[in-house]
Amino acid sequence: MGKQDIIGHTLIGSGKEKVIILHGWWGDYTAYEAMLPYLDSKNFTYAFMDYREYGKSLNITGNHTIEEIANDAIKLVDFLGWKKFHAVGHSMGGMAVQKIMGKESGRVKSVVAITPVPACGSPLDADGRTLFHGAAKNDENRFAVLNFITSGRLSASWYDYIIRRSHETTTVKAFHDYMLAWTETDFSDDIKGNKTPILALVGEYDQAITADTMEKTLLTWYPNATLGIIRNSGHFPMSETPVWLTTVMENYMKKYA
Repeated sequence: MGKQDIIGHTLIGSGKEKVIILHGWWGDYTAYEAMLPYLDSKNFTYAFMDYREYGKSLNITGNHTIEEIANDAIKLVDFLGWKKFHAVGHSMGGMAVQKIMGKESGRVKSVVAITPVPACGSPLDADGRTLFHGAAKNDENRFAVLNFITSGRLSASWYDYIIRRSHETTTVKAFHDYMLAWTETDFSDDIKGNKTPILALVGEYDQAITADTMEKTLLTWYPNATLGIIRNSGHFPMSETPVWLTTVMENYMKKYA
């Protein structure tokens, strides 16, 4: 990415409250598409960023690290001229927004971390490494992962859609590299004690990122962390319960407007 280039992004809204919003591992910003009609575009301006080799950044190569995601996001908000902003991230993006709030704590008004990977990462056991490492090239592995993090509750057509979109909006290399990033990165010691207000949201049926996980990590590390449970949802509340997630997310950010 050259000096004059900027990471791929989509702007929605014209409000005075600025929000950088990051997607997860499974695809680009369109993971949030079910929420878009319900966003408060009068009070908020959202910048949905696509990571390198995802979506609108598909042709931008990189190292595919959490550090890189955070740096690209900060460069984007600087490009947009935002002095202060809120940060929202899902899953791997929920890990990246913790990195952002560490780097730019004076600028970040609040953080909403949706089913977030903790700053210590999510290390895999032997079976997990086989499953996740194989997901880059094997759709059966992708299905098994999705089934686990949603408790197998959703329709076959939804699982097929998420897998198809993961192929359409990413490269195989990026998909694999980012998996290494969120499983093997640990910057928790650098961010413990950060006082940025952060809302950690977990899905009731997510078997990977649970309330217990949050209690042992984010709620222990950050003095102004709050936990919320999204009922009737697994790992993808933006798709499973979009209206409720939008409501909870925006109500929290309005508290720190």
